[in-house]
Amino acid sequence: MKTSAVLLAVLAAVLVAGNFLVSDIADRAAVGTGQAASFEADGAGDPAALVFDFGARLEQHRLERAAAVLARQQARIEARRERLRELRPFLDLPAGVSRSTLESIASCESGGDPTIVSSNGLYHGKYQFSTATWAAVGGSGLPSEAPEVEQDYRAALLYVQSGPGQWPVCGS
Repeated sequence: MKTSAVLLAVLAAVLVAGNFLVSDIADRAAVGTGQAASFEADGAGDPAALVFDFGARLEQHRLERAAAVLARQQARIEARRERLRELRPFLDLPAGVSRSTLESIASCESGGDPTIVSSNGLYHGKYQFSTATWAAVGGSGLPSEAPEVEQDYRAALLYVQSGPGQWPVCGS
């Protein structure tokens, strides 16, 4: 903000002190374009008009940048809202299993890491699902690529359907 004001003040001082410089610069810039005559004709050679035009252009640029920032922020917010809408069905666990039970299993199975894959590549995610078990509880793709909240939900479904025996070491 201060830089713009200082720049504007310096520009105004230069223009007021050297009106002939502005005309000379404009003539040099317009050489061969046929625009020098219109520069003088529309009053743009007037230092006050140039300062006003510069200020208006600067303000227009600021408004355009602010609009672009606002549009990016709104797009991010909408993307987050959409992601929450996608995850909402997985937030409520089925009856019969608590989050503390799931966290205990996850801590034992994977250290709680939802992206982990076993060394042999057969078990994925926070609860070390096999791809067949994952599909059996409605999952698609790889469990280690699914959101953590979906892994929690599907583990709860498996726990309700089959009990803790699905995790022979960590489920008991």
